[in-house]
Amino acid sequence: MKKSVDLKTLWNRAAKTRRVESENVAVPVTEPVTIDSEAPNQSIPSVDQPDMPTNVAAASVVQLEVASNDPEPEVASVVQQQQSPTPTEPSTWSPIRDGDDPEYESDGDGIYDIDFLSHDPGKRIPIKSYDVNERNSVIRAYIALGPCQPRSHNFPQRPIGGKPRRFVASWFDEFGWLEYSVELDAAFCFVCYLFKHKINCAGGDAFVDGGFRNWHMRKRIEKHTGAMTSYHNVAQDKYNAFITPKASIAENFSSTTEKEKALYMSRLTYSIKCLKFLLRQGLACRGHDESENSLNKGNFLELLGMLAANFGEVAKAVLSNAPKNCKLTAPEIQRQIANCCAKETTKLIMEDLGGEYFAILADESSDVYQKEQLALCLRYVDKRGRVVERFLGIIHVENTTAMTLKTAIESLLMDHSLSLSMVRGQGYDGASNMKGHANGLKKLIMDECPSAYYVHCFAHQLQLTLVAVAKENPDCVWFFEQLRFLLSIIGNSCKKTQMLRVAQAQRILEDLDLGEIETGKGLNQEMGLSRPGDTRWGSHYKTIMHVISLYPSLRKVLIMVGKDSSQGTECANAQTILTTFESFEFVFMAHLMQTIFGFTTDLSHALQKRDQDIVNAIDLIFLTKLQLQQLREDVGWEDFLKEVESFCVKHSIKIPDMDSFYKPVGRDRRFFIKIKNLHRFHVDMFLGVIDRQIRELNERFDEVNTNLLLCMTAFNPVDSFAAFDKAKLVKLAQYYPTDFSTSEMNHLPSALSLFLTDMRRDERFRKVKSLAELSIMLVETKLHLRHNVVYKLLKLVLVLPVATASVERVFSSMKYVKNKLRNKMGD
Repeated sequence: MKKSVDLKTLWNRAAKTRRVESENVAVPVTEPVTIDSEAPNQSIPSVDQPDMPTNVAAASVVQLEVASNDPEPEVASVVQQQQSPTPTEPSTWSPIRDGDDPEYESDGDGIYDIDFLSHDPGKRIPIKSYDVNERNSVIRAYIALGPCQPRSHNFPQRPIGGKPRRFVASWFDEFGWLEYSVELDAAFCFVCYLFKHKINCAGGDAFVDGGFRNWHMRKRIEKHTGAMTSYHNVAQDKYNAFITPKASIAENFSSTTEKEKALYMSRLTYSIKCLKFLLRQGLACRGHDESENSLNKGNFLELLGMLAANFGEVAKAVLSNAPKNCKLTAPEIQRQIANCCAKETTKLIMEDLGGEYFAILADESSDVYQKEQLALCLRYVDKRGRVVERFLGIIHVENTTAMTLKTAIESLLMDHSLSLSMVRGQGYDGASNMKGHANGLKKLIMDECPSAYYVHCFAHQLQLTLVAVAKENPDCVWFFEQLRFLLSIIGNSCKKTQMLRVAQAQRILEDLDLGEIETGKGLNQEMGLSRPGDTRWGSHYKTIMHVISLYPSLRKVLIMVGKDSSQGTECANAQTILTTFESFEFVFMAHLMQTIFGFTTDLSHALQKRDQDIVNAIDLIFLTKLQLQQLREDVGWEDFLKEVESFCVKHSIKIPDMDSFYKPVGRDRRFFIKIKNLHRFHVDMFLGVIDRQIRELNERFDEVNTNLLLCMTAFNPVDSFAAFDKAKLVKLAQYYPTDFSTSEMNHLPSALSLFLTDMRRDERFRKVKSLAELSIMLVETKLHLRHNVVYKLLKLVLVLPVATASVERVFSSMKYVKNKLRNKMGD
C-alpha cells in the first residue's frame, strides 16, 4: 500500500523554510524521498543539493517524491490524512546548506569523491553495492564525470563471423548513452548502470552485465533502446528527472524572493572568487581556529571578511548577513568549488588537445607526509601549432613498481577519456623501473602502443654527467671536498654569514669609489653560498660562480675567524682551509669548473624550455661538445691560463713557475709522480677534466645517434631546410605504421617534395629557426591544411619529449600546497 503524508504538516514546514534558488543548473540532482506521516517524530526530509559548478550560474532545485518501497516505477501522490499532524520543531532548513551546523549534515547531500570512482565501466561495481546513503552521491559523481567515451582510442579488432570487427567511435555520437570499456573491449549503457537498480526488472542485460561485444550486430544497440516503456527508456526518464530541475510541492510553498535569489548568487560568486585567488597562489584555505572569536580564521574566511569590510555590496550577502545554513563557507563547499575549478581547467586542456596524439611525462616523488605521489603531464601540439606541456594530475601510488605506475597512469588518462593508444612519446628519468628493457614502465607501455617511443630526460642526463665528473675525477673530488669544507665553516653559521655580508658590502663600496664597478638596477646583488646538490640542476655552477665572485670577501672572513682564538675549532679550521683557498691550484680548478659547467648550464636552461623540440635539443648538445672541444685546443688553453693568472695577480695569489716541479697543496707528494707544473695543470687537470666531461656527454646522450632521432634531424628548417632529407623522413614515417595509411605512405615522397618547394619559395619561412616556429608559422599561414600529411609527421616529431622539467615543477609546487602544516591533507 502506498504511504502518504499530511498536507498540513508539509504546509507548516514549507512556510518556515528559507528557500534559495538560482537559474541555469549545470548538473542538478534530486533524490526520491519517502515521507511517512504515520511514523512518530517525523523529521524534515533529506533533499540533495546540486554540485557547485565553477561558473556563477549555479542553481538549486528540489524535487520531493513521495513513494513506497514498491520497486515498480509509479507516480508519487500526496493524500491528506484525517489524523492530526505530527508536531515538529520550527526549522531554518535550506536544501542549499554548507554543513556549518552538524544537525543538517547528511552523507547523501554531497558529491562522492570522484577520485575513488573508476571511469572505465568494466571496472565499476554496481550502484546497489554502495551504501544506501551514498548512492545518490555516487550517481551525482558519475554524472559529473560523464559516460566513458574514449573517442581517440585505437579500438582493437577481433574476428567475428570470419571478418575483423571492432567498435566504431561514431556510435558515441549516435547513442549518447553508450560508453566503452578499454579494459574489457565492451560497450555499456550509462543510464542503465545508474538507474536500472531502481526498476523492478527480471533477467540480465549485456549492456549492464558484462558488456556488449557483438560489433557486427549494430541493430542490437538500437534494440536496447526499445519502445517507450522499455527498461532503458524508464531508466532514461529517471536520469532526466535526476538532472532536470522541476517544481515540487516544497518549491511551490516556498517564500523565496527575487532578492534572496540575487543574494545567494552574490554569495556564491564571492566564495568562488576567493577560492580561485587562493588556488592560483597555492595558499591554504582553512585556519586552525575558525570560530567567531578567533584572531585568524584562515585565508579563505579572512579574505572574504576583508572584502566584506571594504565593500558594502559584499557585506550584504556574506558571513553574518547570510543564512546560518547557507553561508557557502564550509570546508565541504570549499572543497567542491576547488574540485570544480580543477575539472573546468582539465576540461579546457582536453578541448585544447582535441583528440590528437600526445606524449606523457611522468615522475614520482614522496610528499612531506612520506607518501609516494606520481605526477603526470601531457605534451602535445595545440590547434595553433604550439608545443605545450600541461599538468594533468597527481595520484598516490602504493609503490613504484612499473606495473603499479602503469596502472595509475592508465587510470588517470581514462578519467579524462584518454587512451594509451594515443601516446606517441614517453619522458621519464633513468631509473630501472622506468627505462627497464624487460619490465620497465617504458616496455609495458610500448607493448600496448609500439609507437610510444621513450626518451630519457635530457636535463636529467646532463645533470648526471656533471655529478659523474665531480665525483669520479680525482682533482674534481679534491676541489669539491675543499669547497664543502669552506661552506661548512661559513655557510652554516649565521654569524659568519653576516660577517660575509658586511665584508662584501665594504668591498662593493671600495670598488665603486675606484670606478671598477657600476651601479644600476639589478647590479651588485647580494649573493649567498649554498651547497651543490646532485638532484638540483645547476647548483654546482651557481656555487662555484658565487665563490669566485665573493673570493676577496671570503678570504677576509677566513682571516678574521683564523685570528680569533676564542672561536676554538672554527679558528683552526679557518687556518687550515685558508692555505688551500689562497693556492693557485684551488683558483685554477674553480675557474676550470666554472668554464665547463657554464657551457652545460646554458644547455640545461635550453633543455628545460616547454616548447623545446628534440631536433633543436640534439643541435644544442652537439654545440656544447664543440665548445668543449675548442676549449681543449692550444688557443683555448692559453686564453684560459691568462684568465686564471690575471685573477691571481688581482688578488695577490702566488703563481707557480710552469717549468718547476709540481708541489701539491694540502696533499702528500708521495701520491703524485714527479712532473712539471705545466704538465700537471695542462694535461692532468685541464685536459683530464674536459675529456671526462666530453666522454660523459657521449655516453649519456647515446640515443641521439639512434635511427629515429637521426631521421628527425632531416626536418631541421635552419638555412632554408639545408638538412632536409626526403629519404630519412619517409623512413621516419615508417616508425609510426598505425598513423599513416597505405595511401598516405605512397603519397608522402611527392608530398615532401611539394612541401620543400613551397617552404623555400615563401619568404615568411626564411627566418624560421626551429621546428616549433615552423609549426606555428604553418598554422598561421593555413599551409598546414595544404600539407596535412607532412604536418602530421611534424607533429609526431614535436610531441617527442625532451625533458621532464614540467613534472619537476609540479613537485616544487606540491611542496607549497602540502607542507608541514598540512601534511595530512588528502592526495
